[in-house]
Amino acid sequence: MAKSGTASDGNGAGEDKGLVPVDLREALEERYLTYALSTITGRALPDARDGLKPVHRRILYGMQILRLDPAAPFKKCAKIVGDVMGSFHPHGDQAIYDALVRLAQDFSSRYPLVDGQGNFGNVDGDAAAAYRYTEARMTAVARLLLEGIDEDAIDFRPNYSGEEQEPVVLPAALPNLLANGAQGIAVGMATSIPPHNLAELCDAALYLIAHRTATAEQLLTFVQGPDFPTGGIVVDTRAQIAETYRTGRGSFRLRARWHKEETARGQWVAVVTEIPYGVQKSRLIEKLAELVVDKKAPLVADVRDESAEDVRIVIEPRARNVDPALMMETVFKLSELETRFPVNMNVLVDGAVPRVVSLDEALRQWLDHRRDVLERRSRHRLAEILRRLEVLAGMIIVFLNLDEVIRIIREEDEPKQVLKAAFELTDVQVDYILDTRLRALRKLEEMELRKEHAELGEERKEVEALLADEQKQWKVITAQIRELKKTLGAQTPLGKRRTTFEDAPEAADIDLAEAMIEREPVTVVVTKKGWIRTLKGHVADLSQLQFKGDDALDVAFFAQTTSKVLVLASNGKAFTLDAAKLPGGRGHGEPVRLMADIDEDASVVKVLPHTPDALLLLVADDGRGFVVSQNDLLATTRKGRAALGVEPPAKLKIVAAAEGDHVAIIGENRKLLVFPLSEAPQMARGKGVRMQRYRDGGVSDAKVFALAQGLTWTDSSGRVFTVDARELKEWIGHRAEAGRLPPRGFPKNNRFGS
Repeated sequence: MAKSGTASDGNGAGEDKGLVPVDLREALEERYLTYALSTITGRALPDARDGLKPVHRRILYGMQILRLDPAAPFKKCAKIVGDVMGSFHPHGDQAIYDALVRLAQDFSSRYPLVDGQGNFGNVDGDAAAAYRYTEARMTAVARLLLEGIDEDAIDFRPNYSGEEQEPVVLPAALPNLLANGAQGIAVGMATSIPPHNLAELCDAALYLIAHRTATAEQLLTFVQGPDFPTGGIVVDTRAQIAETYRTGRGSFRLRARWHKEETARGQWVAVVTEIPYGVQKSRLIEKLAELVVDKKAPLVADVRDESAEDVRIVIEPRARNVDPALMMETVFKLSELETRFPVNMNVLVDGAVPRVVSLDEALRQWLDHRRDVLERRSRHRLAEILRRLEVLAGMIIVFLNLDEVIRIIREEDEPKQVLKAAFELTDVQVDYILDTRLRALRKLEEMELRKEHAELGEERKEVEALLADEQKQWKVITAQIRELKKTLGAQTPLGKRRTTFEDAPEAADIDLAEAMIEREPVTVVVTKKGWIRTLKGHVADLSQLQFKGDDALDVAFFAQTTSKVLVLASNGKAFTLDAAKLPGGRGHGEPVRLMADIDEDASVVKVLPHTPDALLLLVADDGRGFVVSQNDLLATTRKGRAALGVEPPAKLKIVAAAEGDHVAIIGENRKLLVFPLSEAPQMARGKGVRMQRYRDGGVSDAKVFALAQGLTWTDSSGRVFTVDARELKEWIGHRAEAGRLPPRGFPKNNRFGS
């Protein structure tokens, strides 16, 4: 409990000053929640309707007040930043200027909202000049976002000081959230939305108007995927793209665009012309140069930057017989020429509730907003028409009785009241008549007045009909979207698609080690004490092998110098060794522990060659386990990768190939259980599930087999026994059952054997 506000008198006695004691925990929770909500709604997440964060919205509105239209002269950014900070966004000039700069960069914004003059940075990562040197104005796209803002299209709220009004959301005549994307980090949540092609979004929006229940998968007929301002190639499958847009979460695999360019004497180079979105070119070149110097990209001889206005990065091969695609695959894997763009479509739905939305939900939010804007602008226009009709009716009366009106104004003490009584006019009409100058009266013509009155009467009927009919409203919105597509469509320089889609080249599936290491057959030998070595060729007879001291052969298998070797330890971790880096067979080899950081209290359980996509059954001695793909066990560091989570004193005990449809497991209590392999979950890592229940002891052995071929085991004499499916009926059950005593003849060591 925190208590403050006490003062001490001369005797040391405390006296309350009227402050209330506050529980510190409750106060911190309340205030941190307030801060978190403020960050989420007021800074980091964009509004689903206009796709803008508050700082961007305030910048555009500030430029609107300064009348910085696309045709207007530029103004200093210092002026814009100062006005926005003073009136709407009191969070620092640098934050506002950084946001303004990003809106002006054509390599950051797919459809820039600010037209900048001066140094606004570049793709190399160089910062923009100070705001006292640069100038800006709005682009035509920004003008579309503000269209109708003076026609009561949106709500306004008081600014931070309460002295002015700022827009809650912009009218947004284009789907800016998806067109320009957004990125931000809030408290406990973040957003990352890629930019898209506006013409495709217009087509999708038109389809969504006609089919209000359309799904993200259906809209992908029109929206191919992201369209980044820096171009590049997305190499994800259509299924992956569809899943990302359906859930609003995922990522896009984006790589640079390159081509092979022939040079003199039969030589060639690879030329990169587009780099992934968000990658700084200078840092990329630096990283590529480091790879060449450190010989981590052995197929590359040199990298140089020949960029001018366009990107041109030249990569020279080590030799002209190097395969271009394979060389680029090595570079893609080791550098930012290939990146992952994360997708988390977390936005403020209806401007208030943060939620991850799908593609169709995001477009639907914009369309519903456009309908609200249309209704509000129509009501505003209707009110203007009614006011003008009222005035015109009064002016027609004045024209018909002009002399009498002039007489009343000249002679009567209270002309307003007399005019109202004489001609049955309203206050609005009388005020307008009295405010009209004499010189304007000469321009009055009855035909013109009646023509304007009739035209406004027709427009009034149209507006009232529009407000009363939802279908007419959607027809108007459809026409607006078609006009938008015509203005910023695929045929325009700004609207042309920049990012394309391809399947990953076949070279992407080639193990890069195979390109750098000569492929030769080897035999991997592992001893019972954990020493490992390789023998040249595939050696079948290992009877002449020598071992150190009382050590002996544990396992041997055939592999290639390009193969990966998996090592599983009793602590549930998996380690990966390169067969090419294993010691040769002339000596006794080396301990596995020298090649992998295996804990001192852990032991090696299994060493086996990595087979892509093959499955393994992992079981701890307490009976818990799961099925895992060997691909999920590959580790890139000496520290290995956690697979089966075991809690001491439990240890990983069994690693068996999961080839078949049933699992046979036997415990130390000599109880055998057979259950379908489908009941064992496939996981990448975790504690697993209980395979067999024991009252005492733990698991002894387990194997996966095909039920149709029967269960086999090998006794101590090397004889093989088989029990067919019909004879196994009494042992077949479900996972986590206890089982029963095994068939007669089962080995007394409770092992299935080799």
